[in-house]
Amino acid sequence: MAITQTTTDAFQAYVLTGTFYLALYTSSATLDSSTTVYTISNEVSGGGYTAGGVLLTLLAAPATVDGITYISFSNAVWSPASFTARGGMIYNTAEANQAVAILDFGADKTATNTFTVQFPAATSTTAILRVARG
Repeated sequence: MAITQTTTDAFQAYVLTGTFYLALYTSSATLDSSTTVYTISNEVSGGGYTAGGVLLTLLAAPATVDGITYISFSNAVWSPASFTARGGMIYNTAEANQAVAILDFGADKTATNTFTVQFPAATSTTAILRVARG
């Protein structure tokens, strides 16, 4: 028998459970690692966009491989869409709208018909949200 100090797979999966949304923001927004909760400040407005963003759909339940627990989502789509966004925030409504991740699109992205945020595959090396043992 042995005791190994570690976080558990169950805890890592718990951190990645909830109801996740993606809100979009303009280039005037200030979002970074110190952002704690969803905010309406400098959120995108325009045709086809509703404050708060869209509900994200999990590709699969949290999985753990080699100490990394991960999830990813189906692509987020706004259609019709007529707005410009510079980035986004994934937040968890099950945890009082707690900010989970900030996305920077690298430049303003303007939609005149459909706006899609494409998420990576759900693997331990590519998923958009990954929690590793420390």
